[in-house]
Amino acid sequence: MSAAILALEGVDKRFGNGLLALQGTSMHVAAGEFVALLGPSGCGKSTVLRLAAGLDGITAGRIDAPALHGGVAQTAFVFQEPTLMPWASVYDNVWLPLRLSGMDSDMANDRIERALISVGLSDFHAAFPGELSGGMKMRVSIARALVTEPKLLLMDEPFAALDEITRQKLNSDLLASWQSQELAALFVTHSVYESVFLSQRVLVMSARPGRIVAEVMIDEPYPRTVAWRTSAHYLRICAQLTQALEAAHAPVGAA
Repeated sequence: MSAAILALEGVDKRFGNGLLALQGTSMHVAAGEFVALLGPSGCGKSTVLRLAAGLDGITAGRIDAPALHGGVAQTAFVFQEPTLMPWASVYDNVWLPLRLSGMDSDMANDRIERALISVGLSDFHAAFPGELSGGMKMRVSIARALVTEPKLLLMDEPFAALDEITRQKLNSDLLASWQSQELAALFVTHSVYESVFLSQRVLVMSARPGRIVAEVMIDEPYPRTVAWRTSAHYLRICAQLTQALEAAHAPVGAA
């Protein structure tokens, strides 16, 4: 537990309606590590993120995360939808978490500009969300998370609704931003290919009630190029992970 910035040990999560979302879930994310959490919809991936962010409490087990002991500002959350303020400029949307913490625009300006540069939006600070494409809106959401300079970045399928070309570009840009900052990332996805490209480790979740049932190491150094996506090494890891995912969700008693 001491070496991990995020750790769950035997965590159960039962909601008020009786739904058991997680049971015996154990995992960790080390400082500076990029981990993907893989599984189909409904297996409890988003629940893990909400627990890590302190948005929900566990029912049983143990969890350690910055948000649970006074480190809320050290945790940033990127949701499936950009959730931007439509009446505010890109600059003001990115400034929002800093403004809420009491930082005026003069004090925050350098951090906002760095965050916008990191996601390729330095020329769009005066634009409004309605003027942006879906991919650009997600870039703003990521910049809003990075501007807080978090130690833990939680991402809940942020690129799922985007076209494949935009998704792959944002994958590469996200890795560049992650490498430039000292932060850990826990990235939820249902895409085998995305999880292999992004992460150092992929954790596979079972069907609900969710728990970690497999771990696949991605032994490819960064930076990872677009060319690697078509390499035999990449495809071999994707096949290994696909087999682990299929095994985790095979019907009980299946051969």
